[in-house]
Amino acid sequence: MKNPLWKYFILSAVVFSKEGNYINPIIPGAHPDPSICRVGDDYYIVNSSFEFFPGLPIHHSRDLVNWELVGHGLHREDQCNGEMNLVDVQSDGGIHAPTIRYNKGTFYIITTNVYNRGDGTPGKMVNFIITAKKASGPWSKPHIIEGAPGIDPDIFFDDNGKVYFTGTHAPGDMNKNGIGEIWIQELNLKDWKLVGKRHTVWDGAFGCCTEGPHIYKGNGLYYLMVAEGGTGRNHAVMIAASKQIFGPYEENPRNPILTSRHLTDKYFVNSTGHADLVELPDGRWYMVALGKRNDLNGDSNMGRETYLMPVSWEPAIVKWEQVSKTKWEPVKYLWPVVSPQSGKVERYAPLPFPEKKQYRNDEFIDDFDIKGLNLEWNFVRVPKNGTYSISENPGYFRLYAKPDWIKNRKQFSLVGFRQKESDFEYEVKMKFSPSDDKVECGIIHYQKEYNYLASTVYKDNRKFFLSLRLAEKHKDPIPLKKIRLNNYRDEIIFKVISNDDKYNFFYSLDYGNSFESYSVTKAEVVLDRNYTGAYLGMYATSNGKESSDFADYEWVRYKGFSR
Repeated sequence: MKNPLWKYFILSAVVFSKEGNYINPIIPGAHPDPSICRVGDDYYIVNSSFEFFPGLPIHHSRDLVNWELVGHGLHREDQCNGEMNLVDVQSDGGIHAPTIRYNKGTFYIITTNVYNRGDGTPGKMVNFIITAKKASGPWSKPHIIEGAPGIDPDIFFDDNGKVYFTGTHAPGDMNKNGIGEIWIQELNLKDWKLVGKRHTVWDGAFGCCTEGPHIYKGNGLYYLMVAEGGTGRNHAVMIAASKQIFGPYEENPRNPILTSRHLTDKYFVNSTGHADLVELPDGRWYMVALGKRNDLNGDSNMGRETYLMPVSWEPAIVKWEQVSKTKWEPVKYLWPVVSPQSGKVERYAPLPFPEKKQYRNDEFIDDFDIKGLNLEWNFVRVPKNGTYSISENPGYFRLYAKPDWIKNRKQFSLVGFRQKESDFEYEVKMKFSPSDDKVECGIIHYQKEYNYLASTVYKDNRKFFLSLRLAEKHKDPIPLKKIRLNNYRDEIIFKVISNDDKYNFFYSLDYGNSFESYSVTKAEVVLDRNYTGAYLGMYATSNGKESSDFADYEWVRYKGFSR
């Protein structure tokens, strides 16, 4: 029996933004460190994905405001092992700050995998490139760039045919991993090797946490744009320019060109930064950047999301040159001005293409009726073989209960999609008839392995129970609620309603005809204030023992509500 509310979800899935405007963020949910490129009239954005798999989500648009997830750069297990380890990668490790570019029929994504063994030895940062003929894939195996320290690499294709790698390193040591200074070196794509001399070119405007470099060329100049100030409320975007790729670079006297550090804590977004620029076919420019909404006590369970701003170009003096013994003349460069009318990320801004309205799709529905798994689903790390099946019981997603609990560096039976609004309704129908006691299956609101809310059903001595468990940082997981399900047979519908910064938990044992409330918690309990963002999903565990038990999920319904 299908959910009686399914028509409500479909009918309310598409709404319009304010007349003549679009609403930010353009890609809601955990989508940080956006990089954008244009191919004709098509636009593509890639984002960081950290320890989640598949990694490197890629969205496509033809109007800059309506974005569709079309694939992932890392979508196969053979891309994610060896030096590219996403199997037992640490929490907050994995894939950081990609750049996407297109050149002569090929897409390129260059990025970093950050991995440490957890035994006190220094972590390793592996910079690599993947390629594809279509942004939707398939993507190649990673081409590792040896001898490239640091994170957040950029790839730049010059009009003379040369290709350049731009990266970061520790201040004063261009061979040491770290952030703080930007370096550039020529890159040979035939053998994926760096060639020639490495040049340290800039340490940013303030010299603090300089990272996220991108190179552009225009107005007779090379522009080097970076992020600075860390990933919190001091985050900012700076830019410099030079007549030569290796410098010297002159700083924009108007830096930073984007930040929210000067705004009130009550503004709708904070921590704006880590940006990329794109030129439209008609010569206009736009910027994408990350930011965090102030939806929940000045923060957001969605983490860092992708925002869009218009850009104009204006001259500013960078230095004075002596042209004679008595005469000096100003040297002016053209510089990008972000959100020219306000200088900040706006919640509502004029549509880039007025004839193309923005459609807000704040819902996610999956009936598991198609052959493949919907692109929205993510696992925490590459899942073990046999974790799930979409073919054993057609029309259902089968999640097997594995011995592993939710722990750092572990592969456990959890699959989820990104939370995209602070206010939402989430419903899941599950069939679960365990043979073993204390095998548990249900739903989860997952922020980190130490920060989640799990609502699960389990059997104990032929009796069934529903348990809500909370994990918080530096604390052992605790049960918030436990109730006996006297009338449980083999099906349950979970419902979570988020409203007024509270999560209300409900369940139904009569196919959704009636719901019982069983707990209310503050949304802040899963506010980790980290940078990966929350997921809503399903979870199963056999709690340390081998088991053949599983849960079959018939459908998932999610609807977000913008504030």
